[in-house]
Amino acid sequence: MRSAFISARFLALILAGLAMLCGVAPAARAAETLTIYTYESFVADWGPGPKIKAAFEAECGCSIEWVAVADGVALLNRLKLEGRGTRADIVLGLDNNLVAEARGTGLFAPHGVDTTRLSLPMSWTDPLFLPFDYAHFAVIYDSERLKDPPKSLHDLVEGDATEKIILEDPRTSTPGLGFLLWMKAVFHDEAGAAWTKLGRRVLTVTPGWSEAYGLFTKGEAPMVLSYITSPAYHEIEEKSERYKAALFEEGHYIQIEVAGLVAGTAHEVLARRFLSFMTGPGFQDQIPTGNWMFPAGRVSSAMPAAFGSVGAPGRTFIFDPEIVAAKRQEWTAEWLDAVTR
Repeated sequence: MRSAFISARFLALILAGLAMLCGVAPAARAAETLTIYTYESFVADWGPGPKIKAAFEAECGCSIEWVAVADGVALLNRLKLEGRGTRADIVLGLDNNLVAEARGTGLFAPHGVDTTRLSLPMSWTDPLFLPFDYAHFAVIYDSERLKDPPKSLHDLVEGDATEKIILEDPRTSTPGLGFLLWMKAVFHDEAGAAWTKLGRRVLTVTPGWSEAYGLFTKGEAPMVLSYITSPAYHEIEEKSERYKAALFEEGHYIQIEVAGLVAGTAHEVLARRFLSFMTGPGFQDQIPTGNWMFPAGRVSSAMPAAFGSVGAPGRTFIFDPEIVAAKRQEWTAEWLDAVTR
């Protein structure tokens, strides 16, 4: 019996070896895939996404699948359409203006990450949404074409109609929504009239930031709504100080970008691991010169000097997320009515 067992075992080894030689060895266990919904510029070749993907995959032995849409508002809109049937494990790219509406979908679970080591200009205690970067919105202008940039939001509204600006749509874009709220914070009940006046200076309104900034750098208009950190890109990557941020006397509206864990994900352990990873250098090191924002977590080196050259806003505007959720439709209708007259 023993000799028969040895022979059978020997035969099995021979057959296994032949199978490997013939390329029919049993398939290795497939790596777990984490599906993350985000916005297009985050995962562009020049964005932070590719390096973040490589860093996390090397650490987890898993795979990240990015699913990208134009911008953050479009991201929430897609998630609401998909509902419980969404493929997303994590949604990355919502912001402080959308968290109340996102919370209301019931599609997110507590992230469970320690937020005490986050680095933000204000405290953050939301249990569902975890910040990964931030910056103030700003009007960026071409200093070779515009010698006297606006010094306030009032200047922008009242200024020369021949000096155009490119804006983003607040219905699909987080910068567009941020600018809508900035206008409301400054002009209050007169925001509709201010939008009508500003309309003379608006060259076009794009669905997202990428389209707007691309048109701006192609020379279509001397101004664009972007971020106070945008000139750092040109200074670092292009060695140019041509594009500058206009510091406004009234102050600037802030954006804090966040990620959230989708409730009921089949990859909860891996998703939570990614969210924890998001607060450390493996992720955060890619934010300053990948997403061109300020990091919200720990980085391994000091910020590039170009980020400090623009100066800091004298005042920060921010609406409570619950107010934004309650008023966004009304304020968007006010904007739409003004710009379509």
